[in-house]
Amino acid sequence: MSDQLAFDWPTGVALGPDDFFVSEANAQAFAMLSAPETWPERKLALIGPTGSGKSHLARVFQSQNDAVLIEAATIGADFRTDARTVIIEDIERLPPLAEEAVFHLHNNLRSARGTLLLTSHVPPSRWSIALPDLASRMQATTVAQITNPDDALLSALIMKLFTDRQINPQPHLVQYLSTRIERSYAAAAEIVARLDTAALALGRKINKALAAELLDKM
Repeated sequence: MSDQLAFDWPTGVALGPDDFFVSEANAQAFAMLSAPETWPERKLALIGPTGSGKSHLARVFQSQNDAVLIEAATIGADFRTDARTVIIEDIERLPPLAEEAVFHLHNNLRSARGTLLLTSHVPPSRWSIALPDLASRMQATTVAQITNPDDALLSALIMKLFTDRQINPQPHLVQYLSTRIERSYAAAAEIVARLDTAALALGRKINKALAAELLDKM
């Protein structure tokens, strides 16, 4: 699961295909990204909460499909690419001056039977796109939804967040945390980061006792 821009992953985060845990929360999205030839008009919007793995899946898709990946916020008015497969991350952050360029990109990919993958934490209907022709095309995009984590995914996410920080927690700690935090990707990221910070600051081990103290304060 990746940062989705709003979350600062620690150095060394694993983003390979084998590092992505598939559960009921993301199975549909995972399957759809594995078969771009089935996408209507060969375009797809991958939607999910911050920290849900959109960027992770996008980078796996990039490596498997020789795609060009670009952050929407960095696209300028003169953006052009000859790539046949393009990923735009966080499309809701597209600058107004770049809308015309993305409109032409969309049409060029459609004419060439190329592939367009968009990621966002909000559905296409909530993307603030002023250019009517682009807005209508974006709102017609098929959506693959990642929902809030189920029990299995939340536990796997907590374990992965610890592992990416070179921490090997006891299984009972992961279970303890997964039953006491909010069922969200952001909450998992927050508690792991707080535990790591507190343990370093206080010179203590990351264990259930420290977790209980932090959870009480949260």
